[in-house]
Amino acid sequence: MIGGIVGLLVAEAPGAVLGAILGHGFDHGLRALRRNGSLSRSERERVQTAFRAVTFSTMGHVAKADGRVSEAEIAMAQAAMKRLRFSAEKKRQAIADFKRGKSPDFVLAQALGAFWRDCRGNPMLLEMFLRFQLQAAYADGPPAPAQRQLLNQVRRALRIPEAEFNQLEQRTRAEQAKGAEKNGTRNKKKSRRRRTPSEAADLTLAQSYALLGVKPGDSDLEIKGAYRRLRSQHHPDKLVAEGLPEEMLKLAAEKTQQIRQAYERIRSARAA
Repeated sequence: MIGGIVGLLVAEAPGAVLGAILGHGFDHGLRALRRNGSLSRSERERVQTAFRAVTFSTMGHVAKADGRVSEAEIAMAQAAMKRLRFSAEKKRQAIADFKRGKSPDFVLAQALGAFWRDCRGNPMLLEMFLRFQLQAAYADGPPAPAQRQLLNQVRRALRIPEAEFNQLEQRTRAEQAKGAEKNGTRNKKKSRRRRTPSEAADLTLAQSYALLGVKPGDSDLEIKGAYRRLRSQHHPDKLVAEGLPEEMLKLAAEKTQQIRQAYERIRSARAA
């Protein structure tokens, strides 16, 4: 339509026809670009390999930042590999990447720059990456000043807004606290009654608002819109198409479950 109007102004009727044809071609090309926005198979494999390598090498770098790698930090890295169900080969590679990150020769800025180019600034890949780095920093307590400095360097290099990073860090602290509580009660007798998903999540109302990135003063429509956007962003098919390693889809599924529970928690509170 815009092409037709411009053509009409420039060359009257013939220009309107030509402009409309060109405009239609532009629209068609744009739709094709959107449809083909997913990575090819070879590109996905390259991004997945790069994602694993930079994730574990940066984790090693963050763990080493305060001078030594603690047993808790090593256990955290091993637990991450187990949770991701790495094959023996991928586990060996992840251990090698973690050790490489501890080396004085490791250049964090170079690794982050390459990662940004490989993932094309995809927000979900960046969030997954940041979650691992925050877990490494909080593995044995609050981050040391050197670790805090590295986290800020990571945030700036990946162009993450400070408010968004703070929200993610807040959730990491809550998860760490919940994990510590769970470990402390592990030896207690378990209840025979199966917990519901909402009980298992145990999200507070404040945590639910933070998880959706909304505020208590936002309207129901705004909160519903934020919920739908997050659900769409974390769809497994979309994440794999954009380069997330398939073994990390479990984490994405857990995040989707958390998002749904947070939305239900807010809805219940507002309906009360």
